[in-house]
Amino acid sequence: MAAVVWNLGAAGDLRKAVYRKRVTLPQTERGVDVSSRRSRHSWVAMAAVDSFYLLYREIARSCNCYMEALALVGAWYTARKSITVICDFYSLVRLHFIPRLGSRPDLIKQYGRWAVISGATDGIGKAYAEELASHGLNVILISQEEEKLQAVAKHIADTYRVETFVLVADFSRGREIYAPIREALRDRDIGILVNDMGAFYPYPQYFSQVPEDTLWDIVNVNIAAASLMVHIVLPGMVERKKGAIVTVSSGSCCKPTPQLAAFSASKAYLDHFSRALQYEYASKGIFVQSLIPFYVPSSGTAPASFLHRCPWLAPSPRVYAQHAVSTLGISKRTTGYWSHSIQFLFAQYMPEWLWVWGANLLNRSLRKEALSCQA
Repeated sequence: MAAVVWNLGAAGDLRKAVYRKRVTLPQTERGVDVSSRRSRHSWVAMAAVDSFYLLYREIARSCNCYMEALALVGAWYTARKSITVICDFYSLVRLHFIPRLGSRPDLIKQYGRWAVISGATDGIGKAYAEELASHGLNVILISQEEEKLQAVAKHIADTYRVETFVLVADFSRGREIYAPIREALRDRDIGILVNDMGAFYPYPQYFSQVPEDTLWDIVNVNIAAASLMVHIVLPGMVERKKGAIVTVSSGSCCKPTPQLAAFSASKAYLDHFSRALQYEYASKGIFVQSLIPFYVPSSGTAPASFLHRCPWLAPSPRVYAQHAVSTLGISKRTTGYWSHSIQFLFAQYMPEWLWVWGANLLNRSLRKEALSCQA
């Protein structure tokens, strides 16, 4: 028979938990008996199992305090994330749904009688101008296409019975165009400025393939124009101690966006510029909003685009403008639309590598679609 002798040290001391195994094997006249050999193996296996269990119990006992600490950290992290999600959901409802249930705000009393909208012949700019006109504001429309400007101005004047004024300006020409704009806006009660001018790639492409003229347009139109338009109207707002400035950025500014490198960087500038202005001028009665839309189709977008088939994901400019204007005076940084806010939250919480992967996938699809339309 096999015998096992256990010598355990003090409880909890792992170095003394040593098991001494003395195995006495029965002998036969011809050598080691086969059954005894099997018995010896089974006893050694049992001893190993018992040894592991006792060792595990000693380790668990010594690490108990660490396990409790990790459990507390996990509970704190889970509670923190849960509270963040609840707050984000509340902000979503408060910003995009509750204001639309009440009466429409008096934007004329709140900000002033005139609104200036750049990039007003198409897309968000045109829809925003119509929405402001529906609130009774007179509108000054700025764009480089005179024929379209006149058509939009006539439509707004006839539909909403407000005054309209047009300024033809090509912001890509640089500094020379701002003197006439400054003169035209002098002595007007400018209550709201909407910067929606924008230069874009013809389609998503790698930076080395972008024409040099397009890069200059992005700098002059996306960055310089917004800065100088604010510089023109801001002194009058400060003097009257009221006004609102809305700068339309883009969801591509959330994280580095490959195949839209220069465009997304210019929109990130607009976002930071607006947020800094809000801190500078909030105490003077000026409300500055950074508007960060995701995809909003326009007349220049390919009709076959798969995003056109998801109106809840990509609202029409008119629907988007209705929601965006309702956030004016409430949120200094918003996407302007409820589903875009959900997309923005996902963009904030997702790792950068996942954003880059998704952007590459989407932009390849859009580039392929654009090239197929050109063929």
